[in-house]
Amino acid sequence: MFENFWGNPHVVEALEQMIAQDRLAQTLLFAGPEGVGKATLARRLGARLLPHPELLEGDDLSLPENLETVATRERLPSEKRNDDPLLFASHPDFVTFAPDGPLRQITIQQTRLLKERALFMPHHGKYRIFLIDHVDRANEQAANSLLKILEEPPPHLVLIMTAENAYDLLPTIRSRSVPFYFAPLTPDQMRAFVQARGLDEPERRLALAAGSPGIAISLDLEAFDRRRAAMLMLLKAAAGAASFSAWAPVSETIGRGKSEKLEFYLKVLYDLLRDLVILQEAGRAAPIKNQDIRRELEPLAARVEFAWIRHAVEKVDEIVTLLRRNIQKTIALDALIVELRAA
Repeated sequence: MFENFWGNPHVVEALEQMIAQDRLAQTLLFAGPEGVGKATLARRLGARLLPHPELLEGDDLSLPENLETVATRERLPSEKRNDDPLLFASHPDFVTFAPDGPLRQITIQQTRLLKERALFMPHHGKYRIFLIDHVDRANEQAANSLLKILEEPPPHLVLIMTAENAYDLLPTIRSRSVPFYFAPLTPDQMRAFVQARGLDEPERRLALAAGSPGIAISLDLEAFDRRRAAMLMLLKAAAGAASFSAWAPVSETIGRGKSEKLEFYLKVLYDLLRDLVILQEAGRAAPIKNQDIRRELEPLAARVEFAWIRHAVEKVDEIVTLLRRNIQKTIALDALIVELRAA
């Protein structure tokens, strides 16, 4: 079941040895960048341990029907979501808990349901497997509730957690888990993956995915270009290379896009700031993610200092911490420009 898994062979080999020696840890933590296959490998592990492995792919959160379920729940009142916590269970002995609601959190209601269902014996075989995808999005109540099941898990339960940064978790959660760290795929692995999947615009996808096959597949280039143009204008206005009046219509357009989350724009903004650092520090020959707009980024990199970029990253970090409070998109971005202009 691991044969067609792309990248991170050290993780696959370690899991193979655990299974072969019948010493599989009950709590596994898969940490690494978005899209490198953490949840995919969790399902592959489930397919290795459970009967009827073909059922497991129904839990893939990138499937259109699952994306629609998550999007529909974002529009529900919190009372309805709390009464019916989000989970996916296409296999009777494999359950996936995913971030829920407009703030995309793992909630206390989900962890309570997890603890309740953890006591159920397997329908077939010796294991029940629970996947908590993006456990780093668990709110404080949910994280503390999860600790109770980690301290004394039932002998039949295997709990797999994924996170982009393991150090965003409570130390007590990390200490009760066996960690596996996933790295981005190498350029050769990514090129082979993109060719095997026959993806369109392969060179752009390779550059923008930065070693993450999941991003290479799922990237909507049209939506990405729209968000990147907006964030590039934000940086130009913030650096004084464009007037605030040039940013104003862009801000209005973002505000009208009710379905587009602020976090989508912030991810693009982080990558643009990263490219500015590379252009400053490594020069013209250095590869960057946004290679196709290099000519627009080079004058920006020459215009600002490294301290300004660092300050910009810190301010974006602050916005990220406020996302769970459901802040207003345009106000947050307008304020960011004002702050960086002052800097």
